Amino acid sequence: MIQALRRMTVVVGTTLLAFSAVVHAQTQITLTPELDGAGIRIPDEFSGFSFETELLLPVNGVHYFRADNLPLIRLFKTLGIKHLRIGGNTEDNPAVAIPGDADIDSLFGFAHAAGVKVLYTVRLKGETNADRDIAIVKYIVDQYAADLDCFALGNEPNFYFKDYSVYKTQWDKMTSQIIAAVPQAVFCGPNTDRHYEWAAHFAADFPAGGRVKEINEHAYVGLSARKVTDVAAAREKMLSSEWTRLYQGVYDGFVPQTFENKLPYRLEETNTFFNGGKEGASDTYTAALWAVDYMYWWASHRASGINFHTGDIVAAGDKGAPCRYAAYLSAAGGYEVHPVGYGIKTFELGAHGSLIPLRDPSTGGLNLSAFAVLADDRTLYVTIINKEHGPTGRSAEITLAPTKPYFHAEAAFLTNASHDVADKTGITVGGAAITNDGVWTGNWTPLPPPSASGTFNVTVPAASAAVIKLAAN
Repeated sequence: MIQALRRMTVVVGTTLLAFSAVVHAQTQITLTPELDGAGIRIPDEFSGFSFETELLLPVNGVHYFRADNLPLIRLFKTLGIKHLRIGGNTEDNPAVAIPGDADIDSLFGFAHAAGVKVLYTVRLKGETNADRDIAIVKYIVDQYAADLDCFALGNEPNFYFKDYSVYKTQWDKMTSQIIAAVPQAVFCGPNTDRHYEWAAHFAADFPAGGRVKEINEHAYVGLSARKVTDVAAAREKMLSSEWTRLYQGVYDGFVPQTFENKLPYRLEETNTFFNGGKEGASDTYTAALWAVDYMYWWASHRASGINFHTGDIVAAGDKGAPCRYAAYLSAAGGYEVHPVGYGIKTFELGAHGSLIPLRDPSTGGLNLSAFAVLADDRTLYVTIINKEHGPTGRSAEITLAPTKPYFHAEAAFLTNASHDVADKTGITVGGAAITNDGVWTGNWTPLPPPSASGTFNVTVPAASAAVIKLAAN
């Protein structure tokens, strides 16, 4: 099934009549969703955010995560965020205070109001016994079990446990102590970065049916932002098949062994480049197109979900760094959505149901990805990401030919005003930006009725994405 879904990624181009100010060559593509094909269910809690533990601590007596932070609650719901991971480098930093009961109360008050599950990380680095962690785990389980996903121990322990066997021994000891005091506690791990062999070993050592609920890993596709010297080249890579091959390398490093041991997996912390992302790449429209494509790639490879690391400030080692890869940043009246956030919103529009195969199209040499999702009510969503861009970028003339009849179609486009992937502003979905108070008023645009043969036609411009919704009645 995964092989069939991999064939859904194709290469194509862009330009719509609605964007007639930019005229590119066009290439004809036919996409045929296989309505009877076996599907891969996209979990309801697939879309997530990851934050530094330090963000739980109040500033001037005010918590960031709190039940009355209505703009943030609306934004989570608008983006379809259903999972919230607390961790990051500040979790294991001895200079950062460990959140107390009041901080945890405020976090879970927000989580309940926003309708998200929480993955909560407790400290591992420098701990010799679990007494402090036991108190936190017991408090959360006793008070907030309904809004809890699982617990993690430590953040990227491969940086302070240089050998997996030493880490395993300490993790086993600490979780055994916690479970003795809180039998209901369940865990995820090992939460490493680039040491994917640790995850493979961890899945074998702690398989399904025990204390581990899920294998969780970190992935920053472009590695260190500090090593990026050419932002234009970085943007090119973000939209290239070279980056897709990097996803495959992460997958091959631990997922087959994870499935062999009957465990699910999640990328609990991920984004473009670590150390806060790269200005001029991670914070541009390129990242919007990348994010929606990235989410579908992992959904089609049976991930339980991915959590984009975000926040106004993120940890780069033991120091804070500006967050260039942020999905949103604090702003007047609430939160300003950045390019990654618009990619997440585009995914949210078309990702409710099961991914189904597309027959192999003729690609025409275009840089395009396509994914089909069949909802429970048989509504069909086809998301097309046209990664062609620049002066030579080509439009894709798409013909949708579903294997069963559909009678109505409408589309919502991810685009920006200039069609320039280097821009940072002017991004819309369905013709509308997301406001600082978390409101999106975009619309689906009706498409012409089907042809006599039951096909629908739509043009997807270069440097844009389209979500096409097909209804049978």
